[in-house]
Amino acid sequence: MDKQFGLIFDVDGVIADTERVNAEASIKVFADLFGVAGVRRADFEAGLGRGAAEYVRSAARVHGLELSDEQVTAASEARQSNFLAMLEAEALPAFPGVLELMHAAMESGRFRVGIATSSTREKSEAVLKSAGVPYTEMVYVTGSDVTHKKPHPELFLTAAEKLGLAPARCVVIEDAPNGVEAAGAAGCRCIAVTNSAGRDKLKDADRIVDSLAELDLQALEILLDRVGE
Repeated sequence: MDKQFGLIFDVDGVIADTERVNAEASIKVFADLFGVAGVRRADFEAGLGRGAAEYVRSAARVHGLELSDEQVTAASEARQSNFLAMLEAEALPAFPGVLELMHAAMESGRFRVGIATSSTREKSEAVLKSAGVPYTEMVYVTGSDVTHKKPHPELFLTAAEKLGLAPARCVVIEDAPNGVEAAGAAGCRCIAVTNSAGRDKLKDADRIVDSLAELDLQALEILLDRVGE
């Protein structure tokens, strides 16, 4: 059967609980580089899904810091180093339902599957390997491949193009408001999972779930309004 749908996964907070490690890696950066104590995971929320620079700046603003571009670059690099070291020390398993949904889609003959993340190739690849995702068999777009980060739609438009499908035939799995906004702006359908943000902040998604274990291919096809074609 000819494949006719696209399923696009964000990485951080969707495939595995990277947001916890991201926060821990970044809190260490604020202490080591800027001497700022008391930084919390919630301080990074405005920067979720928008790439390393905006992630760092979001917490800096909470703590009254105006960082130079050079400081942001240094912090982003240190954050990635911390993250990779933490991941090497302790593997991150995939969230429940993630691998099952991926494999079902890939084996169905009806879906093309992709990864689209604002993260760097090195950082996201480490997560995908740790979680056991067969990403080499998928379309794979990272923040290094686009000019504009989420909530701009470029990331998902690029993924849909590489999948060879119109955005309207693709459903994006996201966990952050910026990602939901980007998917909508791209013309994709969006399912949000409450791994990183509450339902109230994900309300613009087409559907909200608490776990990807709640989803199957039929649910995706119903969302895409293509059942029976």
